[in-house]
Amino acid sequence: MKEFLVGVLVVVMALILSGIGVLLLPLLLVLGIFLRLAIGLIVLLLAIWLIGKATLFLIDVLRKKENKQSRPSFVERKQKSG
Repeated sequence: MKEFLVGVLVVVMALILSGIGVLLLPLLLVLGIFLRLAIGLIVLLLAIWLIGKATLFLIDVLRKKENKQSRPSFVERKQKSG
């Protein structure tokens, strides 16, 4: 008789836990969708930031290269003038 009651309690607890799982399913689906959107937004912001960072880096490199080609240094001007 004791084994029968323990078996019934195990079955009842399994049914209760599965019922809770079924009731939580819509919440888990909504959380999954929200999490997907949040991660997508974070990745999008990171991509935009990286594009801006790369653009500013390239502009800086091109300016330094342009300044080296177009302007002679102070020492070069001094040597030419005298």
